[in-house]
Amino acid sequence: MEFKKIQKIGGVCAILEAFIYISAFIVYGSVLSYPNADVSIQEELNFLADNYIILSIVNLVCYVVFGILLAVLVLALHQRLKNYSSSFSKLAFVFGIIWVGLVIASGMIANIGLKSVIETGIKHPENAMQIWSTISVISEGLGGGNEIVGGIWVLLLSGIAIKGNLFSKPLVFLGIIVGIAGVLTVYPLDLFTEIFGISQIIWFLWIGIFMIRKPVALVEN
Repeated sequence: MEFKKIQKIGGVCAILEAFIYISAFIVYGSVLSYPNADVSIQEELNFLADNYIILSIVNLVCYVVFGILLAVLVLALHQRLKNYSSSFSKLAFVFGIIWVGLVIASGMIANIGLKSVIETGIKHPENAMQIWSTISVISEGLGGGNEIVGGIWVLLLSGIAIKGNLFSKPLVFLGIIVGIAGVLTVYPLDLFTEIFGISQIIWFLWIGIFMIRKPVALVEN
Protein backbone atom coordinates (compact mmCIF):
# COMPACT_ATOMS: atom_id res chain seq x y z
CA MET A 1 0.00 0.00 0.00
CA GLU A 2 2.78 2.43 0.92
CA PHE A 3 4.64 1.60 -2.30
CA LYS A 4 1.58 2.41 -4.43
CA LYS A 5 1.04 5.65 -2.54
CA ILE A 6 4.62 6.77 -3.15
CA GLN A 7 4.30 5.92 -6.84
CA LYS A 8 1.13 7.98 -7.21
CA ILE A 9 2.64 10.92 -5.34
CA GLY A 10 5.74 10.68 -7.52
CA GLY A 11 3.52 10.62 -10.59
CA VAL A 12 1.72 13.78 -9.51
CA CYS A 13 5.10 15.47 -8.91
CA ALA A 14 6.24 14.49 -12.42
CA ILE A 15 3.13 16.02 -13.98
CA LEU A 16 3.57 19.21 -11.94
CA GLU A 17 7.18 19.44 -13.14
CA ALA A 18 5.98 19.26 -16.74
CA PHE A 19 3.61 22.16 -16.09
CA ILE A 20 6.41 24.14 -14.45
CA TYR A 21 8.50 23.62 -17.59
CA ILE A 22 5.61 24.80 -19.77
CA SER A 23 5.01 27.83 -17.53
CA ALA A 24 8.69 28.76 -17.75
CA PHE A 25 8.57 28.65 -21.54
CA ILE A 26 5.49 30.89 -21.53
CA VAL A 27 6.94 33.41 -19.08
CA TYR A 28 10.36 33.69 -20.69
CA GLY A 29 8.95 33.53 -24.21
CA SER A 30 5.94 35.85 -23.91
CA VAL A 31 5.58 37.64 -20.57
CA LEU A 32 9.18 38.74 -20.04
CA SER A 33 11.13 40.33 -22.83
CA TYR A 34 14.79 40.58 -21.90
CA PRO A 35 16.66 43.65 -23.22
CA ASN A 36 19.01 42.96 -26.10
CA ALA A 37 22.77 43.38 -25.90
CA ASP A 38 22.65 46.95 -27.25
CA VAL A 39 20.82 48.51 -24.31
CA SER A 40 22.62 50.57 -21.70
CA ILE A 41 23.59 49.30 -18.27
CA GLN A 42 20.96 51.51 -16.67
CA GLU A 43 18.22 50.17 -18.93
CA GLU A 44 19.15 46.61 -18.06
CA LEU A 45 19.15 47.46 -14.36
CA ASN A 46 15.76 49.13 -14.75
CA PHE A 47 14.42 45.95 -16.35
CA LEU A 48 15.64 43.82 -13.44
CA ALA A 49 14.24 46.26 -10.87
CA ASP A 50 10.88 46.63 -12.63
CA ASN A 51 10.46 42.86 -12.92
CA TYR A 52 12.03 41.92 -9.59
CA ILE A 53 8.93 40.27 -8.14
CA ILE A 54 8.05 38.20 -11.19
CA LEU A 55 11.68 37.18 -11.72
CA SER A 56 11.96 36.11 -8.08
CA ILE A 57 8.75 34.07 -8.29
CA VAL A 58 9.84 32.44 -11.54
CA ASN A 59 13.22 31.50 -10.04
CA LEU A 60 11.53 30.16 -6.92
CA VAL A 61 9.02 28.02 -8.82
CA CYS A 62 11.15 26.91 -11.77
CA TYR A 63 14.16 25.97 -9.67
CA VAL A 64 13.43 25.57 -5.96
CA VAL A 65 9.90 24.16 -6.17
CA PHE A 66 10.88 22.13 -9.23
CA GLY A 67 13.82 20.70 -7.30
CA ILE A 68 11.64 19.72 -4.34
CA LEU A 69 9.17 17.94 -6.63
CA LEU A 70 12.08 16.30 -8.42
CA ALA A 71 13.40 14.92 -5.12
CA VAL A 72 10.09 13.14 -4.53
CA LEU A 73 10.10 11.75 -8.08
CA VAL A 74 13.70 10.56 -7.75
CA LEU A 75 12.81 8.69 -4.56
CA ALA A 76 9.65 7.16 -6.06
CA LEU A 77 11.48 5.92 -9.15
CA HIS A 78 14.29 4.53 -7.02
CA GLN A 79 11.75 2.57 -5.00
CA ARG A 80 10.27 1.26 -8.23
CA LEU A 81 13.55 0.18 -9.82
CA LYS A 82 15.83 -0.86 -6.96
CA ASN A 83 14.82 -4.53 -6.94
CA TYR A 84 15.71 -4.97 -10.61
CA SER A 85 19.21 -3.55 -10.70
CA SER A 86 20.55 -2.65 -7.30
CA SER A 87 23.85 -1.07 -8.40
CA PHE A 88 22.49 0.91 -11.34
CA SER A 89 19.41 2.04 -9.43
CA LYS A 90 21.67 3.39 -6.67
CA LEU A 91 23.78 5.16 -9.30
CA ALA A 92 20.63 6.65 -10.86
CA PHE A 93 19.48 7.75 -7.41
CA VAL A 94 22.82 9.50 -6.82
CA PHE A 95 22.63 11.38 -10.12
CA GLY A 96 19.00 12.26 -9.42
CA ILE A 97 19.82 13.71 -6.01
CA ILE A 98 22.80 15.62 -7.45
CA TRP A 99 20.46 17.11 -10.04
CA VAL A 100 18.02 18.09 -7.29
CA GLY A 101 20.78 19.91 -5.41
CA LEU A 102 22.06 21.69 -8.52
CA VAL A 103 18.60 22.88 -9.53
CA ILE A 104 17.68 24.19 -6.08
CA ALA A 105 21.09 25.85 -5.65
CA SER A 106 20.74 27.53 -9.03
CA GLY A 107 17.41 29.10 -8.08
CA MET A 108 18.61 30.25 -4.67
CA ILE A 109 21.76 31.82 -6.12
CA ALA A 110 19.74 33.57 -8.83
CA ASN A 111 17.28 35.06 -6.35
CA ILE A 112 19.84 36.16 -3.78
CA GLY A 113 22.01 37.54 -6.57
CA LEU A 114 19.11 39.44 -8.13
CA LYS A 115 18.40 41.26 -4.88
CA SER A 116 22.09 42.08 -4.41
CA VAL A 117 22.39 43.40 -7.96
CA ILE A 118 19.41 45.73 -7.60
CA GLU A 119 20.69 47.10 -4.28
CA THR A 120 24.22 47.60 -5.65
CA GLY A 121 22.89 49.19 -8.83
CA ILE A 122 21.49 52.16 -6.95
CA LYS A 123 24.99 53.57 -6.41
CA HIS A 124 27.26 51.48 -8.62
CA PRO A 125 25.48 50.39 -11.84
CA GLU A 126 28.57 49.04 -13.58
CA ASN A 127 29.62 46.95 -10.58
CA ALA A 128 26.06 45.65 -10.30
CA MET A 129 26.02 44.37 -13.88
CA GLN A 130 29.39 42.70 -13.41
CA ILE A 131 27.94 40.91 -10.40
CA TRP A 132 24.85 39.96 -12.42
CA SER A 133 26.98 38.58 -15.22
CA THR A 134 28.89 36.40 -12.75
CA ILE A 135 25.71 35.22 -11.04
CA SER A 136 24.11 34.36 -14.40
CA VAL A 137 27.09 32.24 -15.42
CA ILE A 138 27.10 30.37 -12.09
CA SER A 139 23.34 29.85 -12.13
CA GLU A 140 23.31 28.64 -15.72
CA GLY A 141 26.25 26.37 -15.09
CA LEU A 142 24.51 24.74 -12.13
CA GLY A 143 20.99 24.28 -13.39
CA GLY A 144 20.14 25.85 -16.70
CA GLY A 145 22.75 25.78 -19.41
CA ASN A 146 24.06 22.26 -18.92
CA GLU A 147 21.73 19.31 -18.40
CA ILE A 148 24.23 16.46 -18.41
CA VAL A 149 23.39 15.31 -14.86
CA GLY A 150 19.66 15.16 -15.56
CA GLY A 151 20.36 13.45 -18.86
CA ILE A 152 22.44 10.72 -17.22
CA TRP A 153 19.71 10.20 -14.61
CA VAL A 154 17.04 9.64 -17.27
CA LEU A 155 19.38 7.41 -19.31
CA LEU A 156 20.10 5.21 -16.30
CA LEU A 157 16.39 4.94 -15.47
CA SER A 158 15.61 3.96 -19.05
CA GLY A 159 18.39 1.37 -19.09
CA ILE A 160 17.10 -0.26 -15.90
CA ALA A 161 13.54 -0.17 -17.25
CA ILE A 162 14.62 -2.08 -20.37
CA LYS A 163 16.21 -4.81 -18.25
CA GLY A 164 13.29 -5.17 -15.87
CA ASN A 165 10.45 -4.56 -18.34
CA LEU A 166 9.30 -1.78 -16.01
CA PHE A 167 8.05 0.87 -18.44
CA SER A 168 6.35 0.64 -21.80
CA LYS A 169 8.76 0.46 -24.74
CA PRO A 170 7.75 3.87 -26.19
CA LEU A 171 8.33 5.49 -22.79
CA VAL A 172 11.76 3.86 -22.56
CA PHE A 173 12.60 5.07 -26.08
CA LEU A 174 11.54 8.62 -25.19
CA GLY A 175 13.67 8.45 -22.03
CA ILE A 176 16.70 7.49 -24.11
CA ILE A 177 16.11 10.51 -26.37
CA VAL A 178 15.79 12.78 -23.32
CA GLY A 179 18.94 11.34 -21.78
CA ILE A 180 21.06 11.63 -24.92
CA ALA A 181 19.88 15.21 -25.51
CA GLY A 182 20.75 16.07 -21.90
CA VAL A 183 24.24 14.63 -22.18
CA LEU A 184 24.80 16.46 -25.48
CA THR A 185 24.07 19.82 -23.80
CA VAL A 186 27.69 19.66 -22.66
CA TYR A 187 28.31 20.98 -26.18
CA PRO A 188 27.33 24.70 -26.32
CA LEU A 189 24.53 24.42 -28.88
CA ASP A 190 21.03 25.69 -28.04
CA LEU A 191 19.42 22.96 -30.15
CA PHE A 192 20.35 20.22 -27.66
CA THR A 193 19.01 22.25 -24.73
CA GLU A 194 15.73 22.84 -26.59
CA ILE A 195 15.39 19.16 -27.50
CA PHE A 196 16.06 18.19 -23.89
CA GLY A 197 13.51 20.67 -22.53
CA ILE A 198 10.70 19.81 -24.93
CA SER A 199 11.24 16.05 -24.81
CA GLN A 200 11.45 16.10 -21.04
CA ILE A 201 8.11 17.87 -20.77
CA ILE A 202 6.58 14.93 -22.64
CA TRP A 203 8.59 12.45 -20.54
CA PHE A 204 7.49 14.01 -17.25
CA LEU A 205 3.84 13.97 -18.33
CA TRP A 206 4.04 10.42 -19.65
CA ILE A 207 5.87 8.89 -16.72
CA GLY A 208 3.65 10.80 -14.29
CA ILE A 209 0.47 9.39 -15.82
CA PHE A 210 2.13 5.95 -16.04
CA MET A 211 3.04 5.94 -12.34
CA ILE A 212 -0.46 7.04 -11.31
CA ARG A 213 -2.23 4.50 -13.51
CA LYS A 214 0.18 1.62 -12.84
CA PRO A 215 1.65 2.07 -9.35
CA VAL A 216 3.28 -1.37 -9.49
CA ALA A 217 6.83 -2.50 -10.15
CA LEU A 218 6.21 -4.61 -13.25
CA VAL A 219 4.21 -3.92 -16.39
CA GLU A 220 3.26 -6.12 -19.28
CA ASN A 221 3.96 -4.88 -22.79
